[in-house]
Amino acid sequence: MFRGSIVALVTPFRNGAIDEGALQSLVDWHVEQGTHGIVPVGTTGESPTLSHAEHERVVEVVIEAVARRLPVIAGAGSNSTAEAIGLARHAKQAGADAILVVTPYYNKPTQAGLYAHFRAIHDAVDLPLVIYNIPGRSVVDMTVETMAELARLENVVGVKDATCDLVRPLLTAQACGDGFCQLSGEDGTALAFLASGGHGCISVTANAAPRLCAEMHEAWQRGDPIEALAIQRRLTPLNKALFVETSPAPVKYALARLGKCSAAVRLPLVEPRESSKQAVEAAMVSAGLIN
Repeated sequence: MFRGSIVALVTPFRNGAIDEGALQSLVDWHVEQGTHGIVPVGTTGESPTLSHAEHERVVEVVIEAVARRLPVIAGAGSNSTAEAIGLARHAKQAGADAILVVTPYYNKPTQAGLYAHFRAIHDAVDLPLVIYNIPGRSVVDMTVETMAELARLENVVGVKDATCDLVRPLLTAQACGDGFCQLSGEDGTALAFLASGGHGCISVTANAAPRLCAEMHEAWQRGDPIEALAIQRRLTPLNKALFVETSPAPVKYALARLGKCSAAVRLPLVEPRESSKQAVEAAMVSAGLIN
């Protein structure tokens, strides 16, 4: 079972290429700060603009840097089932603990198509699989009924739920069982998701505030909802500011302000406007990350 604050890790760039040194340093920082797991090459890792070779290299670098100190859930999603299987096989070979597979974007498959897609990946690769359900980016929403069918498969172990529907984790637990791992994909409602039966959050905000995000989950896990709420309130301006423009541009700017990596993103994304940078900085001050 995956729990707690699991960072949706950015992919740092320098001079147009992956900055492997910065990537390794980010991993070490997350271990030091108490992050509970790492997801490389998800949407926050700019997987849509990485070549296959770059995607695979990021997975390899992260797994090597983690050195079994944290679980690694490697992004392996694609709107091509064959391509997703290839990425999943590489993740298995590289030593990932699990894979995160997004619902196919642009194609708009039916529920039967979603089931067939995930079933094919499951059958091809013997590795725990977490479904990534994010209707806002993929334009399709996996129903609870389809997820329950997939949850019957041995290696379909959980979901990253980015629906922002706080009834969904209650219905999913009822349909899939309490052993089905439910991870929020939305920082703003992460605590409410835990209160609705969730187990953790695959977090954008944890890139910039790893210790606070980890401490919020740990407070909840030890039965201290008052402390968890206090931390969540402290993080709320940052959670909002990091989506003032399309992610991961704002969070990469936040990391640049912390001296962790450059703010560079790949086209068609661009660095945030000056007003957005100011909003991010103000939220970082509010959270106590910078003076």
